[in-house]
Formats: sequence, C-alpha cells, structure tokens
Amino acid sequence: MPSLQPQQSQPSAPAAPAEPAPTARSAARRRQRSTRLTVAVALLAVATLLVGWALVAGIGWLTSVVAVAALVLGAAATRITHTEVMQARRDAARDRAEQAAEYAALTAERTAENVAFAIDMRRKIADREEVIDGLEVALSKAQRLAADQTRKLNAEARRADVAEREVAESARLLDSSEDRAAEAIVLVAELEAELDVLRSELVSWKAAAAARRAESA
Repeated sequence: MPSLQPQQSQPSAPAAPAEPAPTARSAARRRQRSTRLTVAVALLAVATLLVGWALVAGIGWLTSVVAVAALVLGAAATRITHTEVMQARRDAARDRAEQAAEYAALTAERTAENVAFAIDMRRKIADREEVIDGLEVALSKAQRLAADQTRKLNAEARRADVAEREVAESARLLDSSEDRAAEAIVLVAELEAELDVLRSELVSWKAAAAARRAESA
C-alpha cells in the first residue's frame, strides 16, 4: 500500500533587510559646512588682526576705519555662522524625516514578510491536518477490518472444532482468515506509525509558528 505521508518541507523565515547606508549628499553637506565655518573664523581673525594693528599704530582716523571694517567683518562672520546654523537645522530635520520614512518602509516590509510567513505556516498546518484526518479515517477502516477478520477467524475456529466432517475445508478457511488478519494487523501498525510521525511534525510546526508570532510581536 503506498504511503499517504506528504513530502516534508521546511518553513523559510523571512530574511532581514539591510540597513540603509549613509549617502554622499550628507558628506557634501559636511564639507560645505566646514568651509563656511572656516571662512567665518578667517573673517574674525582678519578683523582681530586689523584692530590690533590699528591700536599699535595709534592713528585716530585709521582706528575708526579699522573699527568699521572689523564691525563689517564680524557682521559677515556672524551672518555666515547664523546661516550655517539654520542650514544645519534644516539638514538635520530633512535627515530625520528621511530616516523616519526609511524605517517606516522597513517596518512595512518586515510586517508584510511576517504576514506572508504566517499565511504560509497556516496553509502548511492545514495541509498536514487534512492528511492526518485522511490517515485517521484509513486507520479506523483498517481497525474495523481487523476486527471483522478477527471475528471471522474465531467463527472459523469454532466451526472447525464442531465440524469434524469438514476438517479439511475448515482448515483452509482458517488459514486464509489468519493471513487476512495478519495483513490487517500489519496495515494498522503501518498507519499508526505514519500517524504518529505526522502528529509530531504538526506539533513542531505549530510551535515554530507560535515562536515566530511571539518574535514579531
């Protein structure tokens, strides 16, 4: 009799997607920020040198001109620094928004993979349960057949005891019944073994599905 046990297939867990790598645009922004801050520091350094030179020279009108120039340079440096700070804030906000969008997409992808995995596990479990139901029906029929053959064997044995005139015929019927009973018992043993294997496999699959749901939760 061919085996009713289906081919085993191992569930495949969804692969974790890779984390997003830093973009070249962030590096370019950092280089621009460094250049602007360097220019601002250079302007302040020039203003400081001019003021020091004017104070050492001690010329009144030159001191006034240098003071105005230092004020202009300081204002320019302040403006550059303020612009850089505002740009850094905008860049940080943009980076946070992009990162949030990337993680939202990553979460959606993982959720979809978990849902697909759960659906696949439920389908496989349903298939195994259907096979087990079929084997249980076959086992029940085999058990009834074994019981019938056993009853027939007992009946033939009793008839053999009381019907001495038909000893030869009763012996032939008895041997045939014993063979059928032995075949039925072997069939029952095979079906019980297959049923035990499938039940064990179903328990392990249900445990794997429960563990997967616990991890995703």
